[in-house]
Amino acid sequence: MTAPAASRQQLAHLTRQIEELKERGTYFRLRVLEDEQAAVCTYDGKRVINLASNNYLGLTNHPKLREAAIDAIRKYGVGSGAVRTIAGTMRIHMELEEKIARFKNVEACVVFQSGFTANAGTVSSILGKGDFILSDELNHASIIDGARLSGAKIKVFRHKDVAHAEELLQEIENEPGHKLVITDGVFSMDGDIGPVDRLAALAEKYGAIMMVDDAHASGVLGRNGRGTVDHFGCHGRVDLQVGTLSKAIGSLGGYVCGSRDLIDYLYHRARPFLFSTSHPPSVAASCIAAFDLLEEEPERIERLWENTRYFKEQLGAAGFDIGGVTTPASETPITPIILGDGKKTMEFSRALFDAGLMATGIAFPTVPEGKARIRTIMTSEHTREQIDASLEILSGTAKRMGLLS
Repeated sequence: MTAPAASRQQLAHLTRQIEELKERGTYFRLRVLEDEQAAVCTYDGKRVINLASNNYLGLTNHPKLREAAIDAIRKYGVGSGAVRTIAGTMRIHMELEEKIARFKNVEACVVFQSGFTANAGTVSSILGKGDFILSDELNHASIIDGARLSGAKIKVFRHKDVAHAEELLQEIENEPGHKLVITDGVFSMDGDIGPVDRLAALAEKYGAIMMVDDAHASGVLGRNGRGTVDHFGCHGRVDLQVGTLSKAIGSLGGYVCGSRDLIDYLYHRARPFLFSTSHPPSVAASCIAAFDLLEEEPERIERLWENTRYFKEQLGAAGFDIGGVTTPASETPITPIILGDGKKTMEFSRALFDAGLMATGIAFPTVPEGKARIRTIMTSEHTREQIDASLEILSGTAKRMGLLS
């Protein structure tokens, strides 16, 4: 009889690490959603207000996205049957890429299977040994992995410190090889906005390639959600714009926007694109419908920001640490509640859930030691009553646990 995998000696080191997580209080189990992703939904059989989702504009269950997906399934089936470069490029994939390119005001776009593969696949394919990457210290893990895979020399500048980035560029100014400056548009753990305009100017000054990961800015910042490049008025100054289709857009995937030559190159060399089956036609259709809605219903973004401003004001007034002293201050619908201690943070998150609020605890290694937090995300679909109820649960639970006076 075969022994259970967990008991095999070859994997005992994994069991030990799991036990360490439990001892530290940062072990977690996946919570299971039992209905639609919405402002109020059911996890693990419990009805809760949801402050943990990336569904910024409530598009995951919008009727127009549902209809588009169903129509595409009826017309094209449920899958594409191949990778894009062999037999899996459908007309609907090209329509989506063309729509995104027009929306972002660039020549061309390529869609990847996820935002993670868009970042990792792009960085690792456009640079190699002898090149240099200058990356913000708080950039997303997909950027870090792509930089490592590229084989390029990596230089990390202090968070949003443009002067430090320039110092690093000066150090390598006369070195052969390409230079790439990368920043998140919106940083996913703190909710602050990257200095895209100043870094773009720096890249121009030193002849570097400029890249922005706009995953949490897509659908949130800029005109109709066009992202940080539009927010800062930097059109034509950012060489690579990465975005996601799985947050504000409400579906699944990632994309890279830029010049026609850049996109043609990624068609030929980006490994996640080359070796992954293309999106189901229903996903492409729902994304196309989502970009139409960004143009047709700008009030969704306005409502998102109205909710965000109110929630932040009330959290601050209640006495919560939402950044700004030892951590960056949130400027977007992502608002961290900083507790510091990982174990207390996870206990607080579980207590909030028991009280009717889904607000996820984030601890090391996702954030540095001593920077654990509850990450909250506001959406356009939360009502004022739901926001007030969330604030009451947060404050009441924090006081009962001695986390707030």
